[in-house]
Amino acid sequence: METYIAFLRAINVGGRTVKMDRLRELFAELGLEGVRTYIQSGNVFFRTAETDREALVARIEAGLEAGLGYPVPVVLRTVGEVEAVLAAEPFAGVEPGEDKRLFVLFLSEPLPAEVRAELPVVSPKGDWEMIGATPGEAFVVMHLRNGRLNGNPATAFPKSYRGQATSRFLHTTGKIVAAARKG
Repeated sequence: METYIAFLRAINVGGRTVKMDRLRELFAELGLEGVRTYIQSGNVFFRTAETDREALVARIEAGLEAGLGYPVPVVLRTVGEVEAVLAAEPFAGVEPGEDKRLFVLFLSEPLPAEVRAELPVVSPKGDWEMIGATPGEAFVVMHLRNGRLNGNPATAFPKSYRGQATSRFLHTTGKIVAAARKG
C-alpha cells in the first residue's frame, strides 16, 4: 500500500471552514486507510492500494464535493515524491527572512516545458519570483510588501494551462512529510 499526501486547495480560506475530523471522515468514507490530517490547511495523509492516480483524484474530488457542497481541487503526491522535491534543494542559496517566504506550488497537471525553460520569472511588481520548477512543482520566492503577501505566481502560467496549483511554505512541506512518515 502506498502512502499519499493529498494537498487540498482552498480549505479553510475564504469562508470555507472544514473541521479536520470531518475531512478525515470524508476520506475514510471513500475507503482510504490510515487517514490523518496535518494542520488546518488541507493536508491529508492516507494509504491505498489503488494505483490509478487520476481515478483516485477524481474519486476524492467527487467525495469532497458531495460531502462539503463545493468543489475542492486535490493534488496527490506520494511521501517519496515530496521527499525527492525537498532533497533536490530547490531553494539552495535562498534564505527566507522577514520580507521573504519560500513556497512550493504543487501542480495537478505538468507545467509546460516552455514555462520551465523561461525560468526564473519575476512578477512585474517584483512581489514574487518563480525561480525553478519540475513538471509537477514550481518554486516561488514571495516578497512581503507592507507585511503582506501579494501577487499570484500562477499568472506566469500560460492561459492554456488547465491544471490547479496549491501552495505550501517550504518549511511546512518538510513538516508535512515528517508527519506523514510517523503514521
